[in-house]
Amino acid sequence: MLVLVAPGQGAQSPGFLTPWLDLPGAEERLRSWSAAIDLDLIRYGTKADADEIRDTAVAQPLLVAAALLSARQLFPSTEDAARALGAVAGHSVGELAASALAGVLTDDAAMRLVRARGLAMAEAATATETGMSALLGGDPEVSVAHLEKLGLTPANVNGAGQIVAAGTLEQLAALADDKPEGVRRVVPLKVAGAFHTSHMAPAVEKLTAAAESVSPADPALPYISNRDGQTVTSGTDVLERLIGQVANPVRWDQCMETFQALGVTTIIELCPGGTLTGLAKRALPGVRTLALKTPDELDAARALIAEHSSTAE
Repeated sequence: MLVLVAPGQGAQSPGFLTPWLDLPGAEERLRSWSAAIDLDLIRYGTKADADEIRDTAVAQPLLVAAALLSARQLFPSTEDAARALGAVAGHSVGELAASALAGVLTDDAAMRLVRARGLAMAEAATATETGMSALLGGDPEVSVAHLEKLGLTPANVNGAGQIVAAGTLEQLAALADDKPEGVRRVVPLKVAGAFHTSHMAPAVEKLTAAAESVSPADPALPYISNRDGQTVTSGTDVLERLIGQVANPVRWDQCMETFQALGVTTIIELCPGGTLTGLAKRALPGVRTLALKTPDELDAARALIAEHSSTAE
């Protein structure tokens, strides 16, 4: 079974969209989305520096645009995706790209919603100086208990020995000085707030308002949610989860457990790939992975898709 996944915030890097602009129709698609959301995706994806694309209001639309741009090179329509894929999922903001691939949202609706999400979360992050740090290694139960003692939230439980803590800068400084037993390193992340925590509650309200004009369809293929790793079959439920997830922890570990239960054999990660396939290599041994970093990987992705399409037939 083939699963397609979309990465979350932090996967971006300066200039990462540059090679994708050479593909037929790519520049036109990006220009259309840029006009629709009043954000120059081409400039930010090709010329902006690391600090500019770290801005939540920029990073989130940029990542969803990149995921969709690379996905549409492989699956021009939802019907094409449904024929080859066993499931789709996205990490955090990547869920919006996954929802479009599953046919819950149109690409344009996903871009408008992610623009509202990024602006709302960026605004919420200004209320208090907050951030996120990754814990590498250690026992998850021990780490979570330690984080709660420090007043931090385990905002991303990613599996493969990785948990991301979120909270105030003071709380994160205390964590750096007092690591949980067994944790090798605490790595500050290049994000501008404590995402997926109660600090983002104001963003949930704004995203709820922005979603009122959205008419979701039921997924045309299995959509696996960050909330609990469950397969969601209702478009309304998907949209509600997308909104609520802003202020609740991402359970990517449970998403990978669902992949395993479904019998996944191959995972393709959309642009800018690498993070989720890295987790899969450690948590799902024996599962083939392919990360789309540049268009050079598209032919290999098409070969994997053709293999799974023929198997499904």
